[in-house]
Amino acid sequence: MVSILIQYTSFAILAAALAYLALLVYRSYGASIAATANAEIEQKILAARVGEIMDRRRVFTQKEELSWQGFRKFEVVEKNDEGGDICSFYLKPHDRRDLPPFEPGQYLTFQLDTGETKPLIRCYSLSDSPKAEYYRVSIKRCPPPRDKPEIPPGRSSNFFHDSINVDDILDVKAPSGKFFLDTNRQTPVVLIGGGVGITPVMSMLNQIVESGSKRETWFFYGVRNKAEEVMGDHLKAIGAAHDNIQVRICYSRPGDDDVEGEDYHHACRVGADLFKEVLPSNNYDFYFCGPPPMMNTLFEGLREWNVPEANIHYEAFGPATVKKKKEADDAAKPEGDGAKKAKTFNVIFDKSGKTIEWDPDAETLLDFGEANGIAMDSGCRAGNCGTCITAIKKGNVAYVSEPGDPPEEGSCLACICTPDGELVVDA
Repeated sequence: MVSILIQYTSFAILAAALAYLALLVYRSYGASIAATANAEIEQKILAARVGEIMDRRRVFTQKEELSWQGFRKFEVVEKNDEGGDICSFYLKPHDRRDLPPFEPGQYLTFQLDTGETKPLIRCYSLSDSPKAEYYRVSIKRCPPPRDKPEIPPGRSSNFFHDSINVDDILDVKAPSGKFFLDTNRQTPVVLIGGGVGITPVMSMLNQIVESGSKRETWFFYGVRNKAEEVMGDHLKAIGAAHDNIQVRICYSRPGDDDVEGEDYHHACRVGADLFKEVLPSNNYDFYFCGPPPMMNTLFEGLREWNVPEANIHYEAFGPATVKKKKEADDAAKPEGDGAKKAKTFNVIFDKSGKTIEWDPDAETLLDFGEANGIAMDSGCRAGNCGTCITAIKKGNVAYVSEPGDPPEEGSCLACICTPDGELVVDA
């Protein structure tokens, strides 16, 4: 009995030893497999990063080689009515050379000979993804303001609609602008267009689709009703064909014949309240462009929703600027605890020989000058084209929005700045 017990014990010890040896072999083999798998993963990640770097270098080289300084001749090869008083113009370089790639969201600067004393300088967003053969801009005809019918309609937009046709030649600067989608990232994004502000974010959306990117994308488009909608069918087709892209069309004032669920998704304005209902979280990069009321409401709404300011990207068009509530409130506060009114100071327009007390209600130095009969050149009125650059002889300015291309030291962009105390300018 004892011998049998000893045998069983020996077998048990041997079995345990063999099992332990097998475990060591398994662990060693498994570690080898894991190491090999990890090495393969690391190689793939490294290869992807090298590929990204090479792609960036290739794009940068193309931009450098194919870009141009000043104005270049472009031919209008197609003109399409998009509806909603918006017309798309397809432009090919007159020299037929390939075009440099651009960042989706950037704009073109035009010099328009309208028969006036000076040519008009205007900026319009590119409305399609980068193409080697052509650029596309989509321009809305601007009527007089509803509340000020005596003001003339937009000169450049109406000139494009009424006077620019296929085969016409236009002077165009290379793509520019700091409002664009970072295509090297794959983080989730929310793209928002209000009215004709759809153009730069449409460029971003088309780029995401055509690049094959699988990044999570939400696209919100806000107009009053179907009569003002443009590219709606294109948007709906993208939403239906791509699982990673969610399209939401919003009508603030649906027409009697507009059908919810068919023509539009939400009967409301685009804003943070809607995002809270629809989006899974606020963990997105937000890109938006639209008219002034929408821009300011969106910015403040996103900040109140605790979206980091670094994740909020925007571009205003025309004279629109995003005014940050805190900055506006601080500017309105008088200095000192017992102060009864804000400090006053003068703006001296040296060339015109005028000294005028600054009006704190003036939006910008350009607006203030024009309201007081000072002739000042201007173009895009959004800090992009540089036409309004003005020399500062004394004093400093503060910018109400970031310049697209900052001027050299000692000068300012009058269309997006205000005086920071007494100011003397060469105007």
